[in-house]
Amino acid sequence: MLQPKKTKYRKMQKGKMKGNAKRGSQLAFGSFGIKALEEVWITGRQIESARQAVTRYMKREGQIWIRIFPDKPITKKPAEVRMGKGKGAPEYFVARVTPGRILFEAEGVSYEIAKEALRLAAQKLPISTKFVVRRDFVEETI
Repeated sequence: MLQPKKTKYRKMQKGKMKGNAKRGSQLAFGSFGIKALEEVWITGRQIESARQAVTRYMKREGQIWIRIFPDKPITKKPAEVRMGKGKGAPEYFVARVTPGRILFEAEGVSYEIAKEALRLAAQKLPISTKFVVRRDFVEETI
């Protein structure tokens, strides 16, 4: 599972997510990608599950990039604990995703394979996404 090796603070406040992605909204590495259309917290497990789906479908050819990282700790109190007595212990980490953020990128496979692989990845995520293609992409016919 993805999580930071070390953090400055163990716990974090919830915070608000409003507005669109200011950075990470353009394809930077690959020719294909999936872009978020909603704001949501995506857990490290969900990211790993989507990564496995893409890798398996692409049969380990081509290359994929994960453009989000879960760095926000989410705490949880144990079941049947009374109110008060402080904040719970960190349980897992999430990545904050706002609309317009590129989540995954792929390169080195055909358009059809990339589209299907990224569709399978999008099914693993709790968010609606959009398949995007680089502007200067040209399918090579051999």
